[in-house]
Amino acid sequence: MKSLSPVAEKVYQIIVRRFLSIFYPPAIYQKISLMAVSSSGPKKDSEELFKESFQANFKVLIDPGYLKVAQSYARAKKDSDDKQDGDENINLDINIIERLKKLKRNDKLNLTGWRIKEGETSPPKRYNSGSLILAMENAGQLIEDEELRAQIKGSGIGTSATRAEIIKKLLNNKYICLNKKTQIITPSQMGEMIYDVVNLSIRSLLNPELTASWEKGLTYVAEGTITSQEYMQKLDDFVRRRVYAVQNLNNQSVLRQYFDEIAVNYKK
Repeated sequence: MKSLSPVAEKVYQIIVRRFLSIFYPPAIYQKISLMAVSSSGPKKDSEELFKESFQANFKVLIDPGYLKVAQSYARAKKDSDDKQDGDENINLDINIIERLKKLKRNDKLNLTGWRIKEGETSPPKRYNSGSLILAMENAGQLIEDEELRAQIKGSGIGTSATRAEIIKKLLNNKYICLNKKTQIITPSQMGEMIYDVVNLSIRSLLNPELTASWEKGLTYVAEGTITSQEYMQKLDDFVRRRVYAVQNLNNQSVLRQYFDEIAVNYKK
């Protein structure tokens, strides 16, 4: 071990811990869901109560199992030891479980006080080359219609063989930009302009429901519910109507306003 470089030693540690984890039992968590209703007293001229519901969901580690040898557990335990409060946290979890086991439906609890915890939500992370491919694969999750969502499930945007090529083509056309160091993907000025043109012209092209609906049509063709000629006729009619609508939009002034707003973010 002493002859290994720091990087090689870390790699070795990961491999060994991963291998040893196979022979350990699974980690056991207990999920807990707690619903409490607080009544603040009767309304004026009424016997009804103001009621507010509070719900808490959390999980407690009962048995670490393979996490005892996993790198994540070792690091977490070291951090806890550094803070010298690791045992306290474990005891707290056990106490919570024991007290919750004694609770029954409609039990009344005494309220000792309130505490409001303020925080801020984190902005969504930017896509990288990997997470974007995953988002394309699971694009159907954004569809509210259950039937259409089921239709596109497992297919998404593109196929496993074409999604990387789609991103590559967007890069070559300079519609998106890729940071080679972080692999973070951001839109280019041209990409944002094209998005606005489509959004203000044929918004349905930006909705995965459109892909799902045409996939559904292909399924009907395969099942023999409709003929391929009927499917192509509907597709041809869709394209003709959308193209005709775009030709008669005359929304250049609106687009210009959008383009000017975009340009501010790309000034060198």
